[in-house]
Amino acid sequence: MAKNQIISVHFQGLEIGKIGYDEDQRKSSFQYNPAFLELDRYKRLFPYIIRRSPHVQIFSEYEGETFRGLPPVIADSLPDYFGNIVFKEWLEATQKNPAAISPLEQLTYVGERGMGALEFMPAKALISDSSIDVQAITEVVKKVLDIKASAAQKGLSDIALLNIFKIGTSAGGARPKILVSEHKETGQLIPGDLAVSADYHHYLIKLSLDEDAGYSKEQVEFVYYRIATGLGIRMMDSRMIDNRHFATLRFDRQFGEKQHILTASGMTGWDFQKPDHSSYENLFRLSVDLKLPHKDIEQLFRRMVFNLVFGNIDDHLKNFSFIYNREKDRWNLAPAYDLTYPLDALKNYTRVSRALSVNGKRNGITREDLLIIADQFTVKNPNAVIDETVSATGMFSVIAQEQHIPVKVIENIEARFAVM
Repeated sequence: MAKNQIISVHFQGLEIGKIGYDEDQRKSSFQYNPAFLELDRYKRLFPYIIRRSPHVQIFSEYEGETFRGLPPVIADSLPDYFGNIVFKEWLEATQKNPAAISPLEQLTYVGERGMGALEFMPAKALISDSSIDVQAITEVVKKVLDIKASAAQKGLSDIALLNIFKIGTSAGGARPKILVSEHKETGQLIPGDLAVSADYHHYLIKLSLDEDAGYSKEQVEFVYYRIATGLGIRMMDSRMIDNRHFATLRFDRQFGEKQHILTASGMTGWDFQKPDHSSYENLFRLSVDLKLPHKDIEQLFRRMVFNLVFGNIDDHLKNFSFIYNREKDRWNLAPAYDLTYPLDALKNYTRVSRALSVNGKRNGITREDLLIIADQFTVKNPNAVIDETVSATGMFSVIAQEQHIPVKVIENIEARFAVM
């Protein structure tokens, strides 16, 4: 691409506008398509950051690893840690220089295949096989993640890397994952970008790769999923594949349509890797400002309590998302995800600090701290929610043993549970 690059952003078959990036000045720009503004629809598609104005808007404050210089609502569509590893390996295998690929050019590779409903044109054409095998994909991903060796030394073909790239790079987070669709009648698995249809279950699958770890983090996440849903926390239906891989239905693919989603970080420009805005209070304030229904506020409280009690310290701003209702032009809290014990359960940690603070604290958080937030945001029966969550810790060892998780792992995770 040229130094001064421009691509278009689409939603529901409409060109919303154009996004530009000037590599020399390290600035991005956005301008709405006048025809889109004249439709007077989807007014709250971008509730912050990008103003609903016909004028060109310039952004120079979002340089860095999280937003790559782009407006955060656009940067939310970029691949995350694991996706970037695969993307880099694939480019090198095809004799392209990853350092020369701009964030906008990376969006053209995402094209119509990204998480959520935003699409980017022109899109790079990618061709792959129409069906996939999860076990075969797992073996290739293992090699991709062995970043000490070059792609040639790993024996990875362009096609193998392309298949991983097509079905894995758009999903966020650090752990290896792929996006697949399962036909409801035949059970055939195809790459997750090939079909958006009510004929398919659309899954995000977290792959269990490290056979030397001593236990499966994917099994632990499944245990957390079962406990969380039992506590009334809304999550997409999930299951284990071959008792190894954690598969969850995608909330950005529902009712046979793409759903527009934004993380709290992408919606606001709060960098999830920095402590400045990383607090539960900010999440609650954002939810109120978005005019979310009060049931969503109470859901958010349940998630906060769950994360505190069950030792999920990786509760950062990209692990909370909002989903757009285009018919009503309003936002709702998206189902919960990434609820798990994020540390290595076989290692000892003398001091850990959680991503989101509560009442100004990242350690030593008490019931009183939670009740202050409950009072501020009028959460009903907060003590009952806390008591119910603490009581549910007793289910962990029972369900974990059903999953054949080692006793030492169970004991170490339980030792991190908080009694409020």
